[in-house]
Amino acid sequence: MEKKPHFVRREFPPREVSSVSLALLLAAVLLLNALLYLYLNKFYISSGHAETDPGLCSFGYFKLGAVKNCSPWLSCEAINREVRKLKCVGEGAVKKVFLSEWKENKVVLSQLTNSELKEDFLHGLKMLKALQSKHVVRLLGYCEQQFTILTEYHPLGSLRGLNETLHIPKYKGMNTWHRRLMLAIDYVSIIRYLHSSPLGTLVMCDSNDLDKVLSQYLLTSDFHILVNDLDALPLVNRSAGKLVKCGHRELRGEFVAPEQRWPYGEEVPFEDDLMPPYDEKTDIWKIPDVSNFFLGHVEGSDIVRLHLFDVHAACKKKDPAERPSAQEVLDTYRKVLTLLIREAAMPGTREML
Repeated sequence: MEKKPHFVRREFPPREVSSVSLALLLAAVLLLNALLYLYLNKFYISSGHAETDPGLCSFGYFKLGAVKNCSPWLSCEAINREVRKLKCVGEGAVKKVFLSEWKENKVVLSQLTNSELKEDFLHGLKMLKALQSKHVVRLLGYCEQQFTILTEYHPLGSLRGLNETLHIPKYKGMNTWHRRLMLAIDYVSIIRYLHSSPLGTLVMCDSNDLDKVLSQYLLTSDFHILVNDLDALPLVNRSAGKLVKCGHRELRGEFVAPEQRWPYGEEVPFEDDLMPPYDEKTDIWKIPDVSNFFLGHVEGSDIVRLHLFDVHAACKKKDPAERPSAQEVLDTYRKVLTLLIREAAMPGTREML
């Protein structure tokens, strides 16, 4: 009788296989985390938005373009002799702005247009000088006698044109949730810097509506944000009991914080002397609306909004004391960026583990 061949099926112990797989997976996760740490560290420190920057010159000096050496801020005489106006590119209540040229470099020349607002103009110059950092547009020179300020030129202009810029073929690759969230982080970083500036706690008062906020900031060619207009930056000094009021007119609308609105109802006419002052938490109230603009409606932006929901709800607390600080908002934004980058890099990791 013929024996049937006996096939022995070898089975590998499932525990051994899963252990090897798990070890490889954990090694991959650790490698990813290391790379992610290096990337985010580069973003936070070297991307140009730390308060200290080795590329900045000492006080009273500047560098422009590829020039290695620092030059002193241009004086009245140097501005009059060396700077050539090209065309007017904007005009506000305080100043007129000209695209200009200095030693083959495009620069921006701002000049006072309303003599009644010269104090605002000089305050903006004072802030610009004192707050020079990676968050603030670079000052190149000024002339107080002629009410003139010279600053670095950024061809992409103010943040009002962000969405139009992102539809230009050259920049379409930037139109992602990741890049948009990084812009929101830049914005909150600037608010944090102003709230803990070398001068003390400063409030961004030129912010009564979204369009006005966006006009105060510039978009750089490498897609970061600089604050450009510092004419309305009053100082909060709690130890001296000093709070602020953003102007002398009644503010309306949901964009401004509740404490900035007239508290006595329609039956009582607005009087500036009766309007209670407030602190820097007005800036925190506006963060969700500004960030919503940054995030836009690209793929993934709704997921980002979902992760930011709790901190944005806290920013909208009616009681200013219950709102988070700018540092706390910034910390949350950075954590969300880290989390979402990790999940995008290794989708399904959580389920595999």
